[in-house]
Amino acid sequence: MIRASASSLSIAVLTLLASALRAEDIAIKFNRDIRPILSENCFTCHGPDKNKREADLRLDTQAGALAATGDHHPITPGKPDQSEVLARVTTDDESLRMPPPVTGKQLTPKQIELLRAWIAAGAPWQEHWSYTPIERPRLPLNSGANPIDAFLAIRQNEAGIAPAAEADRVTLARRLSFDLLGLPPSSEQVDAFVNDAHEDAFPRFVDALLASPHFGERMAMYWLDLVRYADTTGIHGDNHRDVAPYRDYVIDAFNTNMPFDRFVVEQLAGDLLPQPTLAQKVASGYNRMNMTTTEGGAQPKEYIAKYAADRVRNASTVYLGATLGCAECHDHKYDPFTTRDFYSFAAFFADVQEQPVALPGPAFPVPKPDQEKKLAEIDAALAAVRTTLDVQTPELDTAQTAWEAMAREQLAHPPALATWQAVGPFKADNFDVAFDTAYGPEKGVDLAAKFADGALGWTPHAEWADAAPHDLPAERGAVYLYRAIESPRATPLVISLGSDDALRVWHDGKEVLTERKKRPLKPDQDKVTIQLHPGTNHLLLKVVNAEGGAGFYFRVIEADVPADIAPIVAKAPTERTDDERKTIAKHHRGIAPLLNPAREQLAALEKQRKEVDDGILRTLVAMAGEPRVTRVLPRGNWLNESGEVVSPATPGFLKPLDVDGRRATRLDLANWMIARDNPLVARVFVNRLWKLAFGRGLTAPLDDLGAQGSWPLHLELIDFLAAEFIDSGWDVKHMLRLITSSHAYRRSSHASPEALHADPYNLLFARQGRFRLDAEMVRDNALAISGLLVDKIGGRSVKPYQPRGYWAHLNFPVREYEADHGQDLYRRGLYTYWCRTFLHPSLLAFDAPTREECTAERNRSNTPTQALVLLNDPIFVETARVFAENMLRQAALPPEERIQWAFRHATTRPATGDELRVLVALLEKHRRHYSANVEEARKLIAVGEWRVPADLDPAELAAWTSVARAILNLHETISRY
Repeated sequence: MIRASASSLSIAVLTLLASALRAEDIAIKFNRDIRPILSENCFTCHGPDKNKREADLRLDTQAGALAATGDHHPITPGKPDQSEVLARVTTDDESLRMPPPVTGKQLTPKQIELLRAWIAAGAPWQEHWSYTPIERPRLPLNSGANPIDAFLAIRQNEAGIAPAAEADRVTLARRLSFDLLGLPPSSEQVDAFVNDAHEDAFPRFVDALLASPHFGERMAMYWLDLVRYADTTGIHGDNHRDVAPYRDYVIDAFNTNMPFDRFVVEQLAGDLLPQPTLAQKVASGYNRMNMTTTEGGAQPKEYIAKYAADRVRNASTVYLGATLGCAECHDHKYDPFTTRDFYSFAAFFADVQEQPVALPGPAFPVPKPDQEKKLAEIDAALAAVRTTLDVQTPELDTAQTAWEAMAREQLAHPPALATWQAVGPFKADNFDVAFDTAYGPEKGVDLAAKFADGALGWTPHAEWADAAPHDLPAERGAVYLYRAIESPRATPLVISLGSDDALRVWHDGKEVLTERKKRPLKPDQDKVTIQLHPGTNHLLLKVVNAEGGAGFYFRVIEADVPADIAPIVAKAPTERTDDERKTIAKHHRGIAPLLNPAREQLAALEKQRKEVDDGILRTLVAMAGEPRVTRVLPRGNWLNESGEVVSPATPGFLKPLDVDGRRATRLDLANWMIARDNPLVARVFVNRLWKLAFGRGLTAPLDDLGAQGSWPLHLELIDFLAAEFIDSGWDVKHMLRLITSSHAYRRSSHASPEALHADPYNLLFARQGRFRLDAEMVRDNALAISGLLVDKIGGRSVKPYQPRGYWAHLNFPVREYEADHGQDLYRRGLYTYWCRTFLHPSLLAFDAPTREECTAERNRSNTPTQALVLLNDPIFVETARVFAENMLRQAALPPEERIQWAFRHATTRPATGDELRVLVALLEKHRRHYSANVEEARKLIAVGEWRVPADLDPAELAAWTSVARAILNLHETISRY
């Protein structure tokens, strides 16, 4: 069901009250009865936005509503007939009627009567309910163990609606498990709960769920929607970014029941806390969750403004339930937020350092304790090895003396180098052909005669200078270079090549280097050492030009003595300076055979360190720096610099910050938010907890507690929950225990026709909600039912199966989606790679948001596409096949009992007689079909990576897979009720 709009719910509230109560039985309240009427119909032209205000008339404040305008008073307390507002909404003259007919709005007769009765009662005014201080309300009489039920009973009794009966324990087990874990209960859990005769069976079951590590995953699923968490940047190329540790921080925070006030502070300003921990730095990554761009033509100044506006919208919505973002270009039309408030709020985040048009790195490493320990051990070992390599010993002195004598001999009598000869180029259609099979030794061709002829294709250069660049012909292909080297002794020869493409080297017919890199190689770093033998050495090089027009460098070092060391070698030791002695000793230590074991150990340790480091997750964090100048942008125009410069400040109509004259910080903002006298944060979050437990909040929409939100029928209950939340130490698990222990939570979701007619939206919560599971939970549920679900907590995001070509339009760079393998295919949907522009299609089909903006409440649609996903998405086909295998692995039972087992496993209840008959008939139909079409059966059960059992008949398994697909596609299977 698509959730109703705020305005339709406001009307529903008024209609419910009006139908339930006689006028003389109810005292009209401004916030509940009148403000929604004025907000919906009047505030656009007579509200907070001074730029759009008509006739200098303001109806969103008491002073404005009572002020005289010429000979008229908009509202005259106690005198409806002398109140211009009432006259304008009731007149037949379209030129005078309000709201103007062009708006398409008109007050209903009930709304007009409410206005009249309110004015007649003296027009008592109230500040908007969500902006007033939180005060713990007096508990109703007979509150019992849980005041929630007492508060709800007031409205239910007034409306004459009888609450539904309590649901059975099977239903409660399923409901609690989905609400608190996002997963179905196992059959063993359900049986244990159903058969638990203890008085405290229910709270013990709740406590066990709250203690599960999957609780944090379920809560994170909701929180990540709010903060627009995703694995990609969102704009232009929608490039990858590393943020998984932030998700894991959120999971851990809920699992450890971190006080919510601390949770807020660490996210907004974890990096500003004194000596912040690694986790607090990770938490500050909340400030980096906004969409970013790498587009070359983008204007940095424009995107600085975009990112600032995004942070205002998100922080005000997530923590305050306020639409402050509406004031970016003009004062808010419904709530008392000004444009200055918007930019002053944005100034809090001006210290967050970022490149506005670039990839969002560098990402911050977040090692796990075992990784941190391993790195420390490796670093200690590296330090010891490097000390060994840096210390000159008597043994090294002796070895150095011998090496210097050999080096002087090499320099005096270098190998004789014959002139280079070349053959080619040989054209090739692509790099692989050019590299592997272009012409020469790879195809058994003896190039010796060709080199002797010197007649093929390309005139060789004579002798090339050490580092002079040389262009290959533009054609794609390969060139062979040959050189004979006469060496007087066994000696090393070093070849160093810098190239855009690739190199192969043969020494005396044996290939000694295959360098396939398609990137610039660095001289003296990417090199090969050839051990020459006494006599003639034959050296063959193949330079592969993959794209055309490549240049390369070639250097032969006749002796293993670098140019800067040779002059020092030539000097007598007594003639060297101190610096020269240190230089030659350091060089010798770098090549001395005596230190080969230490160098090998160093290389092994560095490789090991890299492997550990590569396994460390990284994430974006907030790093504070010099704040950028923030000014009011007239009409939100980032090119207009005429607006005033503003400092960080909270909205002017709320309690101001006290920072004693200094510039306020994000930490000040966070502390202001969670202060006891802030009326919004606690109200917003308990309303969202209520939504998780009932399918809708106590007031709607969840992202707007302002004038455009519906007036809460249960305001005293909201304030009770908010006060309890704060007084409990912002204890999230305590609040969920309180809510789930209420009779309201435990009621059946079945409603009588009378209750449906009287309260179709279930505004009075006389029954429980029933609704389809969220997108990730639909998949998790199927995996859990089949037994495929991998319950690993945290880690990198994973890529399940996805249609081929779905990412075809992702550019800059072009990307090919590569699904993961093994266990990563069967992890919870929470860990699915979240690509904003191309969200995984099965998540999209079940209404998961792209997370470009804050999503406080997902839509719930019901479309044929969803059924097709459940039937055809490879993960659901594979899940059905494994589920079918589990049915067949049951003891030798008749089909009816196997289906009954499966039905209860999927829905927690037994199938009815009609359901059994339908499923048995489906089984028999598909048995006949697949027995006659075994290849079709094999194709069906081969979907996915999970091993196909060799001991089960393919046709039988395929038939049972059809039954499993039907059960997994049931509305009941994917619903919480």
